[in-house]
Amino acid sequence: MSPRARWTLAKVAVVAALLAVWELATRVFHVSQSLRVLLAAMAIAAVLTLALTGVAVTTRTGSAVLETLTSMFNPLPAIALMPLSLLWFGLGTGSLIFVVVHSVLWPMSLNTYTGFVTVAPTLRKVGQNLGLRGWHFVAGILLPAAFPHILTGVKIGWAFAWRTVIAAEMVFGVAGSQGGLGWFIYQNRFEMNTDLVFAGLVTVIVIGLLVENLLFRWLERATVVRWGMSAPQR
Repeated sequence: MSPRARWTLAKVAVVAALLAVWELATRVFHVSQSLRVLLAAMAIAAVLTLALTGVAVTTRTGSAVLETLTSMFNPLPAIALMPLSLLWFGLGTGSLIFVVVHSVLWPMSLNTYTGFVTVAPTLRKVGQNLGLRGWHFVAGILLPAAFPHILTGVKIGWAFAWRTVIAAEMVFGVAGSQGGLGWFIYQNRFEMNTDLVFAGLVTVIVIGLLVENLLFRWLERATVVRWGMSAPQR
């Protein structure tokens, strides 16, 4: 190959590399926007779940309130609340976080409460004999014993949250001036960029697989398997 040809090929390679980096940065930006909304909503839902279930398992009134709320709101699709969310929070991340919290809160609360009420009576007696009451009883006895149910609730909540944030971005567009992965898919659908639509869908699937097979498997091995509450998965 002549020096001139090598020089031309080098320039083409540099341009191609820059375009590839630009495309990758764009994809990462959209993914990071969606994940930021999702993680914020999951954190808020986790705090609310602990508060609701903690009160429900220690008082009769709290149990009745949690049962009523879950019966009312758990069947309600999160995306149906988006118009109301837009009225309250405007076109921004606040609206997306609100609907994602709704989609996550109720399944996490149901699983956590189920875990709390199915704790063995022997463990409850141990906590009572140690003088644990109220939130000390929840943190010292119920949370560790119910952790398999709690972890299952978090896994279900993650799946609901991921679907909800993508759907909300597709239906209602950008979070303020910044579009997430759902908006990336929807925008390219209008521009008839089928390859980019499939790329967005594959990204959703890959992130779901990574979270399930890396994060949740590791967390399960480090907690319920290590504590002897579950057999290790092959």
